[in-house]
Amino acid sequence: MDKFDFLNLIATIAVFVSLLFAFFLLTVKTKNKLANRLFAIFLLLNALDTSGFLNYSFINLDYFRLSFYLLSMPIFYLYVISLCYNDFQLKPKHLLHTIPFVVFNLVLTPRLYLANDADKKYFFEHLQQMPEIYFSHIIGELQYAFYIIAIFLTLKKYKEIYLENYANPNTSLYKWLLQIMVCFLIAHSIVITRDLLRYSDYNEIFIGINVIIGIGVLFITCWFVLKALNNPELFRGIDSKLQLVKDILPESENNLIIQTHIALLKKYMEEEEPFLEPSLTIQELATQIKMPVRDLSILINHHMNLHFFDFVNEYRIKKAMKILSDPSKKNLTVLEILYEVGFNSKSSFNTSFKKYTNLTPTAFRSQS
Repeated sequence: MDKFDFLNLIATIAVFVSLLFAFFLLTVKTKNKLANRLFAIFLLLNALDTSGFLNYSFINLDYFRLSFYLLSMPIFYLYVISLCYNDFQLKPKHLLHTIPFVVFNLVLTPRLYLANDADKKYFFEHLQQMPEIYFSHIIGELQYAFYIIAIFLTLKKYKEIYLENYANPNTSLYKWLLQIMVCFLIAHSIVITRDLLRYSDYNEIFIGINVIIGIGVLFITCWFVLKALNNPELFRGIDSKLQLVKDILPESENNLIIQTHIALLKKYMEEEEPFLEPSLTIQELATQIKMPVRDLSILINHHMNLHFFDFVNEYRIKKAMKILSDPSKKNLTVLEILYEVGFNSKSSFNTSFKKYTNLTPTAFRSQS
């Protein structure tokens, strides 16, 4: 089997796997249907792009298929937003993301789609010298850079809002999407290298890189979908109406009122211990102390200079320290204690405990 046959085999498998996963995502019952549908569309576009390694007899169809890569990053961007924000909905304005796709096809129309057979043959034979192809590379790279930056900014904002409003240290979604973006950057670097070699005499290396890309697409697709299916807890979105504290700060502030509110908040935390609830959110705490969510968020994140996440965990750690120092509770294991004080994972408890005490829970208990 030569490299071309092997490449076709890999492409066929990758297309089949992408179509299979896309069909599954479109039919499986889940809470976040929009995210599943967007990801299914992304996989279908990926299958169309990967099928470029296969042979076609219809030039128009092949180049129309080629233009679909300009929809992949917009769809993935919308997919990321649908995961980060649980109330996200598609709107007519999102059709603006299709502009590069439409523009590129309009550019191809005069000299390809509407051309006669002889002109199409000439276009195909001199493909790499055609200005339309140069244009496709330029618009593709600009679009890719735009969406990569947009996705990173979306993830950054998501993480900041999450830490300001949630006490549960579950940032798995952020970490996972960040891993995917790193994979995308590595894969795209390989694609750029391949495209540069397209204009050189290193044909064997060009074919070899195509094989690597085909295998990479297959493995990344499988990893991506299996990770999503096996870890549904990853997809805990936040309310899109939540804003960063820095964007809602009041113009004037009364220091006396602020200090009074801080004192009342601390008193409530110490007496009522709402932090014992693992999934406590700033909205729930605001309801309990009868304070507007916006005011409570500003109070904690701005005036106390703490993320809600850190604010709540400080009380949990203090409670854990008290239990660990109590001789009558020496039979309690660290695991039992962390659940008792409101944590839901050993790793997050150990990390937070060491942050506040510079000791592990076990070391702290032995010194008490």
